[in-house]
Amino acid sequence: MTGTRSDTQALWRRLDALALVTLVLARIRIDTLAEAAVLPLRQSDVARHPWLGHLLPAPAMTRLAQQGLVDPIGLLLVVAALGCLLAYLLAGEFVSGELARHRIKMALLWTIVLLTVFAPGMKLVLLRQDSGPASYAHDGGVIQTEATIDMLFQGRNPYVENYLDTPMAEWGISEFRTALYHYPYLPWTFLFSAPCKLLAERTLGWYDQRLVYLLLFALTLLMLPALTRTRQSGLLLVMLIGLNPIMGSDLIYGQNDSFVLAWIVLSLWLWMRGRTRQDGRKWTWGAAAVFGLACASKPTAWFLAPFYLLLVAGGDPTDLWRRPGMWVRRAWCASWPALVVAALVIGPYLLWNPIALFDDVWRWSSGTSDTAYQIWGWGASNLVIVLGWVQDRFAYWPFWLPELLVGAPVLAALLWRQVRENSLTRALWGYGLFLFAFFFVSRFLNENYLGYILAFLALGTLADAEHRM
Repeated sequence: MTGTRSDTQALWRRLDALALVTLVLARIRIDTLAEAAVLPLRQSDVARHPWLGHLLPAPAMTRLAQQGLVDPIGLLLVVAALGCLLAYLLAGEFVSGELARHRIKMALLWTIVLLTVFAPGMKLVLLRQDSGPASYAHDGGVIQTEATIDMLFQGRNPYVENYLDTPMAEWGISEFRTALYHYPYLPWTFLFSAPCKLLAERTLGWYDQRLVYLLLFALTLLMLPALTRTRQSGLLLVMLIGLNPIMGSDLIYGQNDSFVLAWIVLSLWLWMRGRTRQDGRKWTWGAAAVFGLACASKPTAWFLAPFYLLLVAGGDPTDLWRRPGMWVRRAWCASWPALVVAALVIGPYLLWNPIALFDDVWRWSSGTSDTAYQIWGWGASNLVIVLGWVQDRFAYWPFWLPELLVGAPVLAALLWRQVRENSLTRALWGYGLFLFAFFFVSRFLNENYLGYILAFLALGTLADAEHRM
């Protein structure tokens, strides 16, 4: 028994090290392959960049570029990240003090995240400034969102306008560019970013939407340890989200799931702080208001609403059917700011042109718009094509039916489990699992959704299980 207990303790002591090795290798491999596949001009663009091209002596740049798979700057970032990984493993073995070991590990982890996510992201930001606005960036999360900010300053409705006269028209495969006629995100994405764009253009002379995403991602990682009960859990949570193999790449290229994640994590952070303070109701209202901002950013946040509502309502969850009036009053008292804030952000555009907003945000993704999003991604929707139930990827098929047949019972079962254990971990795990089930049978399951789902499954595993209502 003693030997078994010792082996188990050694396993848990080394679990973070094993996870970090796996994540770092995945991050490096995915990013180097992605750059080689979709950025064929990166070697020459780095070499001629006025700043990146002069970070190293010319002979060193030439020799490092001979490896081909990654540019010289990217290669040195890989070397530095692997060096920090080695230092992390050595610290776990030879630093005896628990607090000192934790601080060293956390510092090295942050350094690895900076080297494998933030630095590559800023490299592409700089390359884009020298190569043109349609290069080195994601179409919707960066190029299109920047265009919507310009429309905001011009007093134009981004849900009415098309994007044929923006850099979006130069991006992507022509037959699949239906996003040129739709802006599928909600207003908080560009309303929050607008002052950031003004500030950056006045100070730097240029702007890239990833500056907002990277800043919010850093704040997200800073808040994560406060959502956990132990140092080990905090370390693992920062690791799993900071080095998320898919979300990290998406952040580098500028997809916006990290934007929604940031507001949800901030909401949870405020809610947890409110539980330990005398003025807790104000913190709960602040948390709900921030959750309203998440819901005003992207519809993926809406799927958290039933789990969030059950969590913040507090009290005995069985009041939901035993004393429904009491439960509704508690839920409303804790969550009304979310509805008010979401309405204040979305409402003006809904009143301005409700048909255009509905068409861009809902009908485009569901396949019912005149220029709809195609059947795409890694989900079960591919079986509809295999079985010949549609003529092409743009055809309508009633995916609402499997979404209902699969999603409704999964949602009901997960909420029932949360009623029995109304904890933060149960709410976040339920949200991640429900998203997975729903989008697996939807019209599209793009890879960025899986990165987002992974983030919430990590939160649902490692967030503070002691914080139960």
